[in-house]
Amino acid sequence: MPKFFYKAVKPDGELIEGEREAQTELEVIRHLQAEGLIPLEARTRRGFSLWERRPRRHLSQKEIGLITRELATLLEAGMTLDRSLQILIDLTSQEHLARVLTDLQTRVRGGASFSSALESQDRQFPPLYINMVRAGEASGALEQVLDRLADYLERLAELRQTVISALVYPSILLIVAGLSVILLLVFVVPQFTVLFQDMGAALPLPTRIVVAAGDLFRNYWWAMLCALALIAILLERWLQTPEVRRRLDHWVLELPLFGDLVWKMETARLCHTLSVLLKNGLPLLNALNLAKEVVGNQKLFGLLTETSDDLKHGRGLAGPLAKRQALPELALQMIRVGEESASLDAMLAKVASLYERETRASIQRLLTLLEPVLIIGLGVIVAGIILSILLAILGANELVV
Repeated sequence: MPKFFYKAVKPDGELIEGEREAQTELEVIRHLQAEGLIPLEARTRRGFSLWERRPRRHLSQKEIGLITRELATLLEAGMTLDRSLQILIDLTSQEHLARVLTDLQTRVRGGASFSSALESQDRQFPPLYINMVRAGEASGALEQVLDRLADYLERLAELRQTVISALVYPSILLIVAGLSVILLLVFVVPQFTVLFQDMGAALPLPTRIVVAAGDLFRNYWWAMLCALALIAILLERWLQTPEVRRRLDHWVLELPLFGDLVWKMETARLCHTLSVLLKNGLPLLNALNLAKEVVGNQKLFGLLTETSDDLKHGRGLAGPLAKRQALPELALQMIRVGEESASLDAMLAKVASLYERETRASIQRLLTLLEPVLIIGLGVIVAGIILSILLAILGANELVV
């Protein structure tokens, strides 16, 4: 069993060091905590910290949402934050999650605020999350803020899952279509090439193209895979260029159906985030600066940045958004009503709910059109391959006659 050096702090503040046998550094830390100590470090004999050696795996949105919901439930039940974190540590079976929770508990026990402990986790938690927790600590309603955060993360995850689920069937259909065409070119077309060998140049152009494509897939598939991988890498780097990304996002919003879907989805995400931030007491300018970070489209992000500049000069939210047409007209009208009635957070929540429903309806309409297009496209390609073979067979029959 490996030995670990450790540093810990006693309840009276005295720093102690020692050596202990354990399977992992997490086990050492749990033993120290069970003895009433506050662990600071656990490292092997080589003199480096295992926590520093291992790259930290970032928590998924699902894991953050689960932690938030469980923490909110425990705090609402009257437990302290320290005790709630300990329960979560005992319940989790995932080492990376236990490591994060243990570090949070250690910092909280050392006197740090929960928001500061979250901020020290190497960007495991987004700035929006940390600022909402900070606002909850300032207002003395941390459990309520965590409950709203959990609802917010669950709704975002639900919206994201709706989009992913909608793409599953078209993706499967596209993959099956591609594999069907490749199988035809690699295994079926070569069966007819024996018939065409004596024809040479007399082969019709469509047949020559199909035969060449089959030879390419059969003999140079490895080169094609390498070329696709290289193209994917270069394309990804090219798309990361800010100017290219901005132009692409602008073009995406102009697309029929798909652009409308992206706009509604971004509107729902932005309004829901902004509503939650305002409910937790953040000023509108700070809330907008945080909420715009959840927007993935760079054109909309730029429009929201310009809107936040207007807010610095005391202008309202609906006017600057309407001037730039950053959101759909109905959303702008509802936001204006919310400002006039001093219920902007509640109205933003209604806008988010409305456009979440609109997003689902747009996805369904898009799928209704996409599925027959994919099926017809596959049929046209397969029919083209079959017709090219038939053309060659008919040409061979004419030569024989």
